[in-house]
Amino acid sequence: MTHARTLRRPTLRRPSRLLAGGMTIVLTAGALSGCGEGQAEAAPTLSTADVIRRDLQITAEATGTVEPIRTVEVKSKASGEVQQVLVDTGDRVEPGTLLVTIDARDVQNDFDQSQADYEVAQERLNISDAQRRRSEELLSAGVITTQEHEGRNLDFANARAALVRAQTNLELARLRLQDVTIRSPLHGTVLSKTVEEGAVIQSASGSVSGGTTLLTIANLDVVQVRTLIDQTDVGRIQAGMTANVRVEALPDRQFQGQVEKIEPQAVVQQNVVMFPVVVNLQNPEGLLKPGMSAEVTVVVAERPQTLTLPNNAIVTQAEALAAASVLGVPESRAQVDASVFQELTRELSAQRGGGAAPAASGEETVGTARPSAEEIRARIQSGAMSQEEARAMMQQAMAAGGGRPGARGAARSRTENGDGRPGIVFVREADGLLSARAVLIGVNDWNNSEILIGLEEGDVVALIGGAALQARQQERNAQIQSRMGGGLPFGR
Repeated sequence: MTHARTLRRPTLRRPSRLLAGGMTIVLTAGALSGCGEGQAEAAPTLSTADVIRRDLQITAEATGTVEPIRTVEVKSKASGEVQQVLVDTGDRVEPGTLLVTIDARDVQNDFDQSQADYEVAQERLNISDAQRRRSEELLSAGVITTQEHEGRNLDFANARAALVRAQTNLELARLRLQDVTIRSPLHGTVLSKTVEEGAVIQSASGSVSGGTTLLTIANLDVVQVRTLIDQTDVGRIQAGMTANVRVEALPDRQFQGQVEKIEPQAVVQQNVVMFPVVVNLQNPEGLLKPGMSAEVTVVVAERPQTLTLPNNAIVTQAEALAAASVLGVPESRAQVDASVFQELTRELSAQRGGGAAPAASGEETVGTARPSAEEIRARIQSGAMSQEEARAMMQQAMAAGGGRPGARGAARSRTENGDGRPGIVFVREADGLLSARAVLIGVNDWNNSEILIGLEEGDVVALIGGAALQARQQERNAQIQSRMGGGLPFGR
C-alpha cells in the first residue's frame, strides 16, 4: 500500500518535520528552487511515496460469454409426426439414450415390403440355380441345344442381380426404420427442445432447408469463455496461461481456467482492434451455464514481494527536466547521465549471475544525452552545426519525449521479460532535498511498477502529476521551438 506524504516549501531556512498522522515533510526554499532561469518559482504542493515490497500481479482483463465447447443439433433423417419426446431441457443424457420417436407406419410398411421382395428374390434365385444345373445335364445328354443352356445361365444371372437389389432395398428400409427412433449422439445436457408430441417434422436428408431441429445437446463438463482482448495486451498472452473467471450469477465464486488459444483474425469494434481469446474451464458441478456473462482476468506475470513504486513517480529521461521544474528541483540535481543506465544494466545482470549485458532498452534511446539549447546555440555560432541540423535535432528530441501522454513511465509495459526499462525518479536524499536517480523498471500494471535496481526499500520518492508534467513539457518544447524558429540570431 502506498504511503502518501505532502511536501511544501516554507519560509524557514532549515528543514523540519511534523510527525503527525499524515507525516508531513517540509523542505527549505532553496531546496525547491525552479529550473529554467535559476529563479525560485511558486511553491508547488508535492506528494511522496515510499519504496515498498509487495506482490505484483500483471493481468489482462476483458469480458466474455460462457459457451459450450461442442454443441450438437439433433435432427431426424425421417419425416413424419412426432409421437414421443422422452427428454426435457436440462436433462443429462448418455450416448444411445432414446430422445424422440416418430410415427413409423410408412417406414414400417416400406420395410415389410422390402423384406417380402427379398424373400421372393431369394426363392427365384434358388429356382434359377436348379434350372441351370438341370440344363447342364441335359446339354451333356444332347437333349437341349447350347443356345437353350445359355438362356438358363442368363436367367440365373438376372435372378442373382434381383436378389442383390432386394437385399440393398431391405437394408435401406431397415435404416429408415431405425431413423424414426432418435438417440443421443454424445454425453451431455439438453440445452433446448424445439418440438413437441404431434408436430410434423421434415427430414434432414430429404429437405432443402436442412430439416427440423429437434433438440440441442452440449457437454457442459468443460466450457469455454470467448472474450475480446485489446491488441496492446494480446501480445503478452500465450496459450496455457492461467485465467481467473467470475460470473455475475456467482459473484463470490472464482473459477480458474487456462487460455486455450488466441484466434488469428482480429475483430474491430468502435475503431478498437481486438483479438478473440478462448479460455477453457472445468465445470464438473455444472454451475457455469451457456450465455452467462463472465469477467476474465488472464495472469500475464507475477512478482512476489518485489520492490514497487506508483507509476506516477517515474518519468523518462526526456521528461526529467520538465518533471524537475514541476517539483521545484534545480536543474543541477535533475541531470542523469545516460551511461548510468548501462552501469545499472551490467550490475543487474551480475546480480542475476548473467555477467555483462547490453544497455537497457525501453521507450526511449539512452545513448547520448540530449544537448541543451545553449549548447546548440554555441555549436551554431562556432560553425560546427547548421541551423537545419539544429532544427532536425530539436524536432527529434521533441518527438522522443514531448507531447505524448502515454510516453511516461506510467505506461504499461509491453514486455514482461524483466530485462528492465530505463526510468528516472526523484528521491529525497539524506540532506532532505530531491534529486533525480536512474532506475530500471520491470513489469508494471496500471498503478505500480516493479523496480529492478536503483532504489532500496524505504526510499522516499516524489509523485508527479500527469497533467502538470505534460503541461510543463509542452511549455519547454514550445520555448525551444520558438528559439529554433528564428527568434534567436543563431549563426548571424
